[in-house]
Amino acid sequence: MNVGFVGLGHLGHHLAASLVRADFTLTVHDRSPVAAAALGALGARVALTPREVAEASDAVVTCLPSPAVVAEVVAGPDGLLEGLRPGTTWIDSSTNDMHELRRLAALAAAQGVHTLEAPVTGGVHLAATGEITVIVGGDEEVADAHWALFGAMGRAVFRVGPLGAASALKVITNLLAFIHLAADGEALMLARRAGLDLGQAWEVIRASSGTSFVHETEGQLILNGSYDIAFTMDLALKDLGFAMNFGKEFGVPLDLASMTQQTFMKGKAAYGGQAQSTQIAKLLEDVLDTDLRAAGFPARLE
Repeated sequence: MNVGFVGLGHLGHHLAASLVRADFTLTVHDRSPVAAAALGALGARVALTPREVAEASDAVVTCLPSPAVVAEVVAGPDGLLEGLRPGTTWIDSSTNDMHELRRLAALAAAQGVHTLEAPVTGGVHLAATGEITVIVGGDEEVADAHWALFGAMGRAVFRVGPLGAASALKVITNLLAFIHLAADGEALMLARRAGLDLGQAWEVIRASSGTSFVHETEGQLILNGSYDIAFTMDLALKDLGFAMNFGKEFGVPLDLASMTQQTFMKGKAAYGGQAQSTQIAKLLEDVLDTDLRAAGFPARLE
C-alpha cells in the first residue's frame, strides 16, 4: 500500500515516522518545508501539494490542527480530492468536528473515495514510540483493509463505530484530560503550600486512588518547570469548544467542562494561545507567587 501523510506537526511527524519504520511507501506534505524535509530524511518522498500526495497514494492520512485546515487540505485547490482515485481512502487523524468530517466524507464518497477517521490519544511521547492509542471510526470492511496501517501508528487500536464515533470519543478523552490537568495543578499547589515535599507528594498521588494518566505524565513537566507537552492552549480551547457543543447537542450539562474552558481562557489571556497547555498550572503559581518545582523530574516525556 502506498500511503500519503499531510500534516507533520508535533504529532503528525511521529505518526508518519512510524509508518516509515514499518516499511510503508510514504509520500508526505506539510506547509513547513522544514517539517517535510525531516520526513524526507527518514526515507519519505516529499510532495509540494496535498494533491500530489493523493496522486501517489492508495490511502492518505491527515493530521491537522483545525476543521478549517482539514477542509482546505481535503477539498480546497490542489487538495486531496483533486488527486484521490475511486477506491482510495482518506483517513483523518485530526481532532475534528464529527459533522464537518461527515460533510467532507460525503464529498469524497461522491468521487468514489472512502473515508475513515483515526484520531489518536495518549500524548506526543507515546506517538514517538509507536505506543499511542488509535480510535477508528467508519465502515468496518474499509477499516479492516487498513488495519496494518493503524497498527503501525499505535499499540492499542479500537474500532468504535460508524464515521463520527471516533471523533466524538476523542473529544471526550481530551475533555477528561483537561479537567484532570486543572485539578492536578490545584492538588500540587495544596501540597506545596502545606509544606510537603512535592516529589514525594507526586509519588504518593501516583500510588493512590487520586492518580490519573495526566498526573503521571504532564504532572512531571509541571514539577520540572518546562511544561513542554507539545500541545498548546489554542488546541485545548478548540477541543473544549467541541465538548461544549456536544453538551448542547446531546442535552448534557457540562459544569466541570465549562469551568475548565474558562480556566483555559484565562491561561490563553495570560500566556498566549501558543503557550503549553500544561501552563494552566502556572496560573496558580503566578497568583500565589509560589512555584511547583521539584528535583528529578524530566523536561520532556520519553
